Order: sequence, then structure tokens, then C-alpha cells
Amino acid sequence: MENFRGYLLPAVSLLFATSVLFILILSSSGYFSSFGMISFNSTASNFEFKSSVPTADLLRTVSVSDHEIQAVRFTGSTKFLKRDSSARVLSKNEQLKQGLARARASIRKAASTQNVSSIIKNGVDFVPSAAIYRNPTAFYQSYVEMERRFKVYVYREGELPITHYGPCKDIYTIEGRFMSEIEHGAKRFRTSDPHRAHVYYLPFSVAWMVKYLYKPLTYDLTPLKQFVADYVKVVSSKYPFWNRTCGADHFMLACHDWGPHVSKGNSHLYNNSIRVLCNANTSEGFNPQKDVTLPEIHLYGGYVSPKLLSPPPFNAPRPYLAFFAGGLHGTIRSILLQHWKGHDKDLIVFEYLPKDQDYYSFMLKSKFCLCPSGYEVASPRIVESIYAQCVPVILSQNYVLPFSDVLRWEAFSIQVDLSEIPRLKEVLMAVPEEKYKRLKENLKAVRRHFELNQPAKRFDVFHMILHSIWLRRLNMRLG
Repeated sequence: MENFRGYLLPAVSLLFATSVLFILILSSSGYFSSFGMISFNSTASNFEFKSSVPTADLLRTVSVSDHEIQAVRFTGSTKFLKRDSSARVLSKNEQLKQGLARARASIRKAASTQNVSSIIKNGVDFVPSAAIYRNPTAFYQSYVEMERRFKVYVYREGELPITHYGPCKDIYTIEGRFMSEIEHGAKRFRTSDPHRAHVYYLPFSVAWMVKYLYKPLTYDLTPLKQFVADYVKVVSSKYPFWNRTCGADHFMLACHDWGPHVSKGNSHLYNNSIRVLCNANTSEGFNPQKDVTLPEIHLYGGYVSPKLLSPPPFNAPRPYLAFFAGGLHGTIRSILLQHWKGHDKDLIVFEYLPKDQDYYSFMLKSKFCLCPSGYEVASPRIVESIYAQCVPVILSQNYVLPFSDVLRWEAFSIQVDLSEIPRLKEVLMAVPEEKYKRLKENLKAVRRHFELNQPAKRFDVFHMILHSIWLRRLNMRLG
């Protein structure tokens, strides 16, 4: 017995030492690394992952070096992993997790590469310009991973016209166009198997709710909120997906100003779900960590004006310093009109454009286009300015600009503090000519990200909206 104990103690000690060594090896390799949020706010040379921030039942986090879910067993050696014939098959949910882990690792690797062309395959028609992106290599690789993996399930419940249909022209164009494309065009991203989906789309139109359910001049949004509550109740009762995440991997999309208010019809939709909104106002509950800004695109009759399809040559003269025409909506416009309406021949400001004048002609003849918020923060003038290659001047508060998680808006626009409106001409004239030319050149590069195409094309506004949703899903760890 004494001899047995003599042999046992060294054996246990050896086993313990081996285990500690094995854990240290895994730790040094990143196998047990903590989660951190993907951020494009750094350059390629110092790309970083933000530390995780727990939020109630949900962690919107992402792994720095996520270990992949492997159906393997150790076969005696810690150096090599071999698949065991009895290894279980990964479930669909585990396959999704594994795919997301690989996507994160791929983006992280690309982010440390300063040479964009080194990660782009031959034959592609797009090379991201370093000037307009926070991290061009990270963005490009993230977009490629989205194309490779991202799947959206569109709930089939609901009847026309409030669900599965939306406005495809005029001020709320983007709401209907996105819905039409995701339901009928984007076969690559849509899945008919909800178990293979990364996100779930609630296909109701807030614009059509306002048209069909709202009683004019009552300002009572109760019927709209009740519709949302009922829709969520239907899908959460019929399917398991809403309840397992409290709606965190679901999204709604609305361009109507009342979109944020209508989303309060269900508390989980408001607090947890991804809300894709034109009215992206942080003072009214918009959370850029989980919500997405929807660009407001006003297509009169459903089409881009021919004048904006082919703007003048780059060096064509633009005789006006700046231009704005719009109604007296909200405090910011009131200040702008008070100081500049009809006061200067170089800085052209109208409350309402005279009938014999053309709105787009003024934009195309101006160096800067003023984009003040109205009653709500979003303005279609921003996208119109990009089309016209007229440098947007953002006059807004609490507005999260579209795609600002990947785009450097300072590279192709100017943001002016509201206190500077009285000296706006002085501010704009102080912009050096070389900087103005860079801003205008970058407008040409960024335009493709704000174009609506039928069918959708790579890197256009439909895909950029989808990419913003993809990023939120990447930065989400459920359960």
C-alpha cells in the first residue's frame, strides 16, 4: 500500500502540471479570449475591438478571437485534433455561431492589413477608397462575409397593404423599396428556413399604418402601436424565435417620422430589437449600438431626376457659395431663415422656391448645400446633395448620420454647429480650395452607397442598409 501511494503522488502531480501547461497553451493562443465589440473607428494599423457592455438579457458583443465550435475529441495528444467518428453533428444554431465566429476572425485579420488591394480578389469592380472609410479593409472584408453568410427570414404573416408592401416613391421611398427588394429580389440573403436565419424581419410599413389606421389631426398613435403589438404577438406565439432572444435578433424598418414612437407598441421591440429608422434621433431613444440609420431618399414619382443622374463635370463652375430652399419646419430652419433668407446673393436661402426656379439647378450650381433638420432630424437633402456633388452642410442636433459606423462623413461633408449659423458664410468661405476639391472628389466615391437600384447592385444603399444590420448581428451574442 505504501508503495502504491508512493507511485500515485508523483503521477497526480505530473497530471496536474500537464493540465496547467495545456491551459496556458490554450490561453496564449486566444482560445479563452474575452469578447469585444467590432469597431471601425480606428485605422488599419491599430484596429481595435471595444470591450463588451452587458445589457439586460443580451450582450451586444463579439469575440476578439472566437474559438470555433468544434465537434472533435482529443485522442491523446494536445498538439493535434482529430475528428472522432462518434462526434456529434453541429445543430443549425451552432453552425450559425461557428459561421459568425469565422466572420469575426476574418474581419479582424483584414483590419490589420493596410493594403486594401491585398484582400480583394481579381476581377472585382470596386476598391474602397481609404479617404471615406474608417477602416477600408475591415469594411470590405465585413461586406464580403455578409455576402457569404448573412441570412434574413421575412415573416409571412400579415395582409396587404400594411404588411409586405410600402411606399416606393416620394418622401418615404426607401421604406417600400427595401421591403420590395428583400421580399422579391435579394435571393442571396433571404432564407425560407427560419432556423438558418441570423435576423428576422417584421415586414410592416409605418407609412401605410399612418395612411390607413391614423385619424387625421388626432395625433393619437394608439391604433398604430396596437397593430405593432398584435403583429409581434402573432409571430411570437407561432414561432419560438422572438421569445428566445426577446426580439434582439429581429428588425423593423421605417422612414416615417413616427417610426420610433410606433415601435413602443412592444417594449422589447423598442428596447432590444434592431430598429432601422430615418428618424435617428438619440434624444428620442435611438441607440446607435443596436439601431440603424436609414437614409431618407425623396424620389419624385419614384425616379431620380435626370439632372442628378449626370451632374456637371468636376471642374464646371458653381457660381453660388451655398443653397437652401424649404419650409419653416423646426427651430434650426427658423434660425437659418432668420439670418439668411434673401440676405445674400452668394448664400441663396429661400423659404419656398419661386415657381419659375428649379430646385436641382440651384444645387448643381452651388458649392455647398445646406441640410438643416426640420421637425425631425433626417433630411432628404443630404442624399440629394451627394447626387448633385454639392458638399452637404449638416445643420442638426442628435442625428446619427447614415452608415457612420463605416463612413467618415468628415471626408465628404461639413458639420456646422448651430451657434455658427449667424456667421455661416464666413465659415464656408474659410474652407480652403484644396479641401473643397477633396470633399467633392470624395462625394463621387461615396455616391454608390446611396444609390437605389432595381435590382439592387453591390455596395448600393440597399446593401449598405443590410450591412449595417449585419454589423449589429455580428456585435450580438445571444444567450
